[in-house]
Amino acid sequence: MAVATFAEAGADLELVGISKRFPGFTAIDELNLTIPAGSFFALLGPSGCGKTTTLRLVAGLEQPTAGRILIGGKDVTDTKSFQRPVNTVFQSYALFPHMTILENVAFGLKRRKIADATAKAHEALKLVELDHVAARKPQQLSGGQQQRVALARAVVNRPALLLLDEPLGALDLKLRRQMQIELKDIQSEVGLTFLHVTHDQEEAMTMADTVAVMNKGRIEQMGAPEELYELPKTAFVANFLGQSNLFTGPVTKTTATSIIVDIAGRSIEVPTARAQRHAGEVTIGVRPEKVMLHTTEPKKSSDQNLIGPGRIIDVSFSGVSTSYQVAVPGLGTLVVFAQNMVFGPVVNTGAEVWLTWGVDHGFGLADDPDDESRFASDTSTKSIAVERREKLEAELDEA
Repeated sequence: MAVATFAEAGADLELVGISKRFPGFTAIDELNLTIPAGSFFALLGPSGCGKTTTLRLVAGLEQPTAGRILIGGKDVTDTKSFQRPVNTVFQSYALFPHMTILENVAFGLKRRKIADATAKAHEALKLVELDHVAARKPQQLSGGQQQRVALARAVVNRPALLLLDEPLGALDLKLRRQMQIELKDIQSEVGLTFLHVTHDQEEAMTMADTVAVMNKGRIEQMGAPEELYELPKTAFVANFLGQSNLFTGPVTKTTATSIIVDIAGRSIEVPTARAQRHAGEVTIGVRPEKVMLHTTEPKKSSDQNLIGPGRIIDVSFSGVSTSYQVAVPGLGTLVVFAQNMVFGPVVNTGAEVWLTWGVDHGFGLADDPDDESRFASDTSTKSIAVERREKLEAELDEA
């Protein structure tokens, strides 16, 4: 039986025209993606966006309806999962409870009859700083320690590609943040290609070199974490990756450096370089932490946008910052994040305020409002029966 050849360095991953359709719905729709060798790549999105299905396709646990999967330039679309140079770290750890930590880590090596399996397992445990608990059983370790053992077990096999399926989801906040740093350090040290699937925005931005935001089976936007946060291109990315105050209105004036948008009778300026569209009806926005609160009307400035007066309708303390919701006539409710520099809120509920933000902090989106479903409904009994029959016939042909 052929098994995968494991690498000493990471390999690039390429998905070409990948689609995955289940009876009744489409999970992945014409996905094209290239992940460079040795990078830490995060697929970020809400439940049901297709990120876990993508990971299962790469691992060989699902077959694509259409398209090709290449690892290190080699087409592995029809290759069995155990023949791919891939390992997966699951959220549930999946450790053998009857084995010691050392036996868990060495298990895969011994199955493949690799020389010095025990020594290599000790090296992997030293990498995650757990060699001192090698003789213990999994139930004698904390959740964070068990997750590090699962990581060591995957890394020791030297896969060209390591898949991380929300591996930190079961950990508490403090431990999760600690593991984020450790995972990034380990990836830099071993030089493997990491594909990390998560719905946690902070986790993706903390660890990944590149983040791809998925929505309804497609990638909405991809780039460096800072680029995605500062310059979202769609309303989905603007609101999924943090929060945004969004406004829609017509462009009334265009200069060499900026566009002027009419928002309920107010002129809001956005730099041309930070706007995806420069004419017609557009959606612009600003992040809540970029907005400043004023209890008196400030003087107008060419480098500041000004909105007001509005009224504070809610104040929420969250530790490092306080969230203010401000109702502005004609604009609805805006959100402002203010760092807690003093004890208690800067202003209280009911206070009249004005809002300003630097022109350079605004952004303009590329998308149009679209309420139509991306995928056509396909829930008829006939379609489900046909797909099941085709799958059964394919299995019989293989037998």
